[in-house]
Amino acid sequence: MSSTKPLPAALKRWAEQRIGPVVSVRDASHSWDRSRVWDLEGGSGVHRYLKVSPSVKFFTRESRAYRHIVPALGHTRAPHLIDSRAQDLVLLLTAVPGAPVKELGLDTAQWRTVHQQAGALCARLHEAGELDRGDRVKAEASLSAAADGAEKYLARAGDRLDHDEQQLVRDHAARLRRVGPGPVGYIHGNNQLRNWLWSTSGLALVDFERSRPAARVQDFVILATTQWADHPDREKAFLRSYGRELSDAERHALRCLSALDAVNCLAWGPDNGDAEVTARGRRTLDRLMKEDRP
Repeated sequence: MSSTKPLPAALKRWAEQRIGPVVSVRDASHSWDRSRVWDLEGGSGVHRYLKVSPSVKFFTRESRAYRHIVPALGHTRAPHLIDSRAQDLVLLLTAVPGAPVKELGLDTAQWRTVHQQAGALCARLHEAGELDRGDRVKAEASLSAAADGAEKYLARAGDRLDHDEQQLVRDHAARLRRVGPGPVGYIHGNNQLRNWLWSTSGLALVDFERSRPAARVQDFVILATTQWADHPDREKAFLRSYGRELSDAERHALRCLSALDAVNCLAWGPDNGDAEVTARGRRTLDRLMKEDRP
């Protein structure tokens, strides 16, 4: 667990110029070092969030998403951008109601309802406007780009994978390069329970720093390797409200992407002390090994 991160005084002054006096500040960062998020409470009890992006790339992605894509989700379904300042990589956002879904202890029917609403929100996001020419080129190349990252992940993971597991990842990367073109759009990029907030108003999505033009199927990888692996009813509820089943090509791509996600988890998780991510990678890799080599 990281120590509490103080909000820099200059950023507090900048925020107060836009939202008025701030009476309390709470560190709302995730546990990893590069996460910097604060909950700002105003005098009227209204909460906003100030986020400092971990990189120029993430700031650019997130600020663009909030300006041009996220509004398609609708009121209360995602934060809205109040202001941003590129030189400090800072975003000032409204708050949305709710708590992270994973903390709520939902029953079977509630889980299906959550996934049903998530499917509808993802459909809105993926269909939020036509991609321009440059974005379409990036989106259509996104699966090949994902495959190209396999060797980097394998090098970082090192001996956390044995020879056969490394070969499985390479095989899936090669297969992914052969997947034909599929539906593309603007994806969330980190679509998982941690970024789903549930309240009486319904589901909201947060954290758009990985949003980008890409193959739409890339938004389903974490769900497929966590929620859907053991709960096919949740997948069914999601896809019903998403508006269509995945094609055979997308199913094939999803399997290949799951292998790449596994090695990425096993590279990143142990190095950052994230047991949950590490466990996700190991579980996925073990499942793929059993299915490919029974």
